[in-house]
Amino acid sequence: MTAPGEHTAGPLAGLLVADFSRVLAGPYCTMLLADQGATVVKVEGPAGDETRHWMPPSRDGEATYYLSINRGKRAITLDFDDVEDLALARALAHRADVVIANFKPGGLTRFGLDYDAVHAANPRAVYVSITGFGADSALPGYDVLGQALSGLMSVTGAPDGEPTKAGVAIVDVVTGLHAGLGALAALRHRDATGQGQHVEVNLLSSALSALVNQSGAYAVAGVVPERLGNDHPSVYPYGAFPTADGELVLAVGNDGQFQRLCLVLGIPDAAADPRFLHNADRSMGRETLRPVLERALAARSATDWEARLTAAGVPCAPILAMDAAFARARALGLDPVAHAGAERVPGVRHPISFSATPPEYPLAPPAADADRAWVRRLLGDPVP
Repeated sequence: MTAPGEHTAGPLAGLLVADFSRVLAGPYCTMLLADQGATVVKVEGPAGDETRHWMPPSRDGEATYYLSINRGKRAITLDFDDVEDLALARALAHRADVVIANFKPGGLTRFGLDYDAVHAANPRAVYVSITGFGADSALPGYDVLGQALSGLMSVTGAPDGEPTKAGVAIVDVVTGLHAGLGALAALRHRDATGQGQHVEVNLLSSALSALVNQSGAYAVAGVVPERLGNDHPSVYPYGAFPTADGELVLAVGNDGQFQRLCLVLGIPDAAADPRFLHNADRSMGRETLRPVLERALAARSATDWEARLTAAGVPCAPILAMDAAFARARALGLDPVAHAGAERVPGVRHPISFSATPPEYPLAPPAADADRAWVRRLLGDPVP
C-alpha cells in the first residue's frame, strides 16, 4: 500500500518491514532500509521508544536522538497485553517481508511473535533478531557493555589513562549495519527459494568483527593489543601530531608517503635514516621518530601543513568539530544534510549513492501512534 508522499521507487520498494525494535541498532537499520524504498512500520509499546525522551539536545521539543534514526517510517503503538493490539502486531508480522526485533531473548515467545511462530504463519518472512550477547544471554544489550566486553574500550584511550568508550554508540551502529546486510542476504535467498530464515546478530560478535586488526591480532597470533592513544599499532606515523596551533592527523601508509612527508617538513635526514626507511622500522622506532616530526611540525599551523602535505600527496587532516565537519563535507561536494517529509525535518543524508535509485526521504520521523489508521488499512482491518 503506497500513500501520497511515500516511496514509489527505490531498490527496496515493495518490501514491508515490521520494525519491533527500539533505541539504536534496530531503528538505524530500518531507517536505512526505508531510505532505500522499503515501507517500514515502527511498532512501539505504550511507553514509546526510549529515545523519544533522551534529551537534550532537542528540536521543537523532540529529542534529536530519536529524530536522527527514525525518518521514513510509519508508527503505531501496540500493547501486546491487549487482545486487539496483539492481533494487529501478529497480522503485521504475518504480512511482512522482514521482521526486525531487539527484545531480550525469549521476550516475544509468549506473544506468538518469536521466529518459530512467525515462520509457521509466514514462511517467506526474513526474521532478524538483534540481541546484546546472543540468544542464550539475558544480559541487556547496551552499547557501552558491548564496548567493554568486546575489548574495544581496552584499546581506546591514552596508554597511561583509563579505558575509554568511543564518542558514539559505535557497536550499536555496526550491529545495525550487520542486521541490514543479513536481512538483504536472506531476502536474496528467499527470492531464490521462496523461504525466509532466521538471521541473528548481536553486539558482542559485531564488535569483535569490527575490531578487525585488533581482534585479528589475538585470533591469529595470540597478541593482546594495548591502548596507544591516537597511534596505530602497525603503521607510523599514523595519528595526531601537534602543530603551531593545533593537532594534525597524519596517515602515512607507505614508504613513499613517508619520503614525501619528510621533504615537505624539511627533514631530509629522517627520510634517509636507515632506522626509518620502512614502515616496520618506523613502527618499532616511533619513540625516536616522534620528536623529530613534532619539532618540524611546530613551525607551521595545522591549516598550512594540511595544504602543503595534501599538495605533496601525503594523507593528512585537521581534527574538526561537528560544525566544521559538516562545512568540510559541503566543500567537498558531499552535502551531508537531507530533509525528510513535508515538514522538511533535517537529518544526516543516507551514506550510499545509487546511480539509478537514489535514496528518498518522503516521511519525517513519526509521532507516537501517528499511523494507526494507516496500518489498519494496510492490513485490511484485521481487527474489527
